[in-house]
Amino acid sequence: MSQNSHVPNHIGIIMDGNGRWAIEKGLPRAVGHKKGAEMVRVIVESAANVGVTSLTLFGFSIENWRRPKSEVSVLMNLAESYLLKEIKSLHKEGVCFQVIGNRQALPNSLQDRILEAEDQTRLNTRFYLNIALSYSGRWDIVNAVNQLKKAHPQDEITEDDFEGYLSLSDQEPLDLIIRTSGEQRISNFLLWQAAYSELYFTDTKWPDFDKSEFSKSLDFYQTRNRKFGGL
Repeated sequence: MSQNSHVPNHIGIIMDGNGRWAIEKGLPRAVGHKKGAEMVRVIVESAANVGVTSLTLFGFSIENWRRPKSEVSVLMNLAESYLLKEIKSLHKEGVCFQVIGNRQALPNSLQDRILEAEDQTRLNTRFYLNIALSYSGRWDIVNAVNQLKKAHPQDEITEDDFEGYLSLSDQEPLDLIIRTSGEQRISNFLLWQAAYSELYFTDTKWPDFDKSEFSKSLDFYQTRNRKFGGL
């Protein structure tokens, strides 16, 4: 993609395929998750370098709590390890980090790491990295409704009012959703925010989704004529 081409301001990625990637190689699923965590740095750097301003990664859905406890434990530990390892570098690079989702369901130690990371980077404005943990789009909408009921019990609510209580309301609209590993659905990810997003599906599994694969998604975005309901 040309450096002068228009790029999406805000990209969301459903990072799918870690377990299948490992199984295909005769490895434990945990190895795939670890490799997938390593790819986060690659894509964050790639997105920031081409001019993307916000990146939201779907790390763990509310539905994922149904997985075996051993696998859930691996994923929680990887999230905590990522913060311990990467947050200083992210802060140095001007990245503002936050987690969206029902964080009360997360382990206490991970909640503590998240708060530390958010506090350390909250004034950064070069790039916004959002990780969705224990998140679902339906949860996001219901949570916004409940907040609205408390704040405006008698008022007629507009779309703008409602959007102000959703996750990521302070960032650019979601322009592009990428899903890796061949599945073609958005799986309860940013449902409201995805209303006019372009959708890019690739057979490449997340551990293999490198800079070259990311560039392909941006090339796809260049081909789209976004009308937002107009002519």
